[in-house]
Amino acid sequence: MEIWINPDCSKCGSALEILNAADASYTVRRYLDDPPTEAEIRQVLGRLGLEPWDITRTGEAVAAELGIGDWPHERDRWIAALAEHPVLIQRPIITADDGRAVVGRSEEAVRSALAG
Repeated sequence: MEIWINPDCSKCGSALEILNAADASYTVRRYLDDPPTEAEIRQVLGRLGLEPWDITRTGEAVAAELGIGDWPHERDRWIAALAEHPVLIQRPIITADDGRAVVGRSEEAVRSALAG
């Protein structure tokens, strides 16, 4: 199991607490320091069953600078933006060993990654 986190994010901290309380085995990826490639983003999107605009933090300053709210839903363009500006990626993202993935913004979502 891997979890993509921003250590300054309270939701990420909560997710880590849940994983630790469950004695889960996982690795941490500080995705702002170790940004995912376009290929990794594509893989995670496939596991999530989501599109790039579904995991984009449109309230970030860089989103406004890019005008991302006005972009058409062109998958390649959005994925390139997420790879170039990882701050736009919603967090935390948890990838389970069985192939599932979740955006762990709620306790229920994090626990669903453990139920496998």
